[in-house]
Amino acid sequence: MDEGGSRRVIHIGLPELSEEELIEVGELAQETIIKHIFDVLNRSDVKDIEVTMRINREDTLDLEVEVYLEVPIFVKVDVEGLIDEAVEKAYEAVERKLREIAGKG
Repeated sequence: MDEGGSRRVIHIGLPELSEEELIEVGELAQETIIKHIFDVLNRSDVKDIEVTMRINREDTLDLEVEVYLEVPIFVKVDVEGLIDEAVEKAYEAVERKLREIAGKG
C-alpha cells in the first residue's frame, strides 16, 4: 500500500438511457464523490484525487466508477472508508436520478 492511497472501482447497472442521460448520470456520480471527499477533507489534505467514469455496453449497460484518492502520510483519515462512503452516496444519487428519469417516461 502506498502512502495513504486507495483505489476503488464499482459498477452501477443502468437501464437503457439516452446519451444525454448517461452523461448526466456519470457527472452526478462524479460530483457526488468529489463533494463528499471534500466535505471531509480540506483541499490541502488531498495529494491526488481521480474520479473516472466509463460507460460499458457489454451484456448490460453499466457505469464503471473508478475512484483514486491519495492523502499525505500525516493526514489521519481512513482513506478506504472515505472512498466507500463517497461511492455509497454516488450510488444512492444515481439510483434517485434513475427513478426520476423512469418517472418521466
